[in-house]
Amino acid sequence: MSAIPPCPKCESIYVYEDGTNLVCPECAHEWNPNEVIVDPDAIILKDAVGNLLAEEDKVTLIKDLKVKGTSIVLKVGTKAVIKRFVDADHDIDCKVDGHGQMMLKSKFVRKQN
Repeated sequence: MSAIPPCPKCESIYVYEDGTNLVCPECAHEWNPNEVIVDPDAIILKDAVGNLLAEEDKVTLIKDLKVKGTSIVLKVGTKAVIKRFVDADHDIDCKVDGHGQMMLKSKFVRKQN
């Protein structure tokens, strides 16, 4: 008999199988052990052409962007590395080559292959 994992909600060891699902009798949580668990709080972003972005991805700008409050313009093709995602208007915190840390919108970048 295979080892049944404990309940992911309450860590109970009294889990039993019910068809393809596992059931915890203590908290009544049911789950399919073969499904991939997705974090509901995770931020999922896509670039300008629909590719999924991840932290540490390398991206390039698809249009010239003026940096607010300065005379700097980030040119098309400027490269950047995504450091983290933020739940805000400018949703990518990244390091732009030659300009340092900046916040960008995902719709203005394209993932590099």
